Amino acid sequence: MSRPRLQAEFFARMSDPQILRTMFDHLPGVFFFVKDAQGRMITANAAKLERLGLKQEKDIVGATDDAFFPPDVALAFRKDDQEIIRTGRAVVNRLELWLDEQRALNWFMTTKLPIQGKEGDIIGIMGMSRRCEEKGAQHAVREVAAAVAYIQAHLHESLTAADLAQATGLSERHLHRKLRECLGTTPHELILRLRIQAAAEALTQTGTSIADIALDHGFCDQSAFTQQFRKRTGMTPRQFRQQHAEK
Repeated sequence: MSRPRLQAEFFARMSDPQILRTMFDHLPGVFFFVKDAQGRMITANAAKLERLGLKQEKDIVGATDDAFFPPDVALAFRKDDQEIIRTGRAVVNRLELWLDEQRALNWFMTTKLPIQGKEGDIIGIMGMSRRCEEKGAQHAVREVAAAVAYIQAHLHESLTAADLAQATGLSERHLHRKLRECLGTTPHELILRLRIQAAAEALTQTGTSIADIALDHGFCDQSAFTQQFRKRTGMTPRQFRQQHAEK
């Protein structure tokens, strides 16, 4: 019997193919989840449910990240998920913000894989997050966190990769490499992403005009802001504000 056939026949004999996911309930420090293509939660392991303050799996099914995280963080999750669904490419050991033991946002290593449907299309993603414990990863966290913090403190300014490298004490080449390895992005894209995320929070938590939010977050005008916001979220700033106001 061929090895692929042996494997296929074994899985076919299982009374419940989903039993494999229960293994994640017994892995300490690992937070496992599955989402569909619309970003709705399908399942999560016990550790993730507990960290989100939920008691049963049914409490998370159908929920989106908006229910548990600030709009800017949920927006970042959704953008990354959509990229995986669009390209079919996995994300392996990427730094991402998630909830620590005090339910405060902290840096975790996250791996996400696309889930293929029977027709060959991508129907969702599965992933897991864990705390960074490796010495090299912790050093990378500090460097990336310093870059993120600097951008967040200077959102209204015109920043370049050179500015960011100088502020973090890295060469531009080293900065590019670290951001690509840890966040899967470039300095320019990171600056834009953080501006969009902060602007998304302002849209939902303040009554400031969209034009003023655009200027406050480093965009030359409302038109440029709308173009970049729609490119990364699939909706205009006005639509995003209206959608979250209805919740």
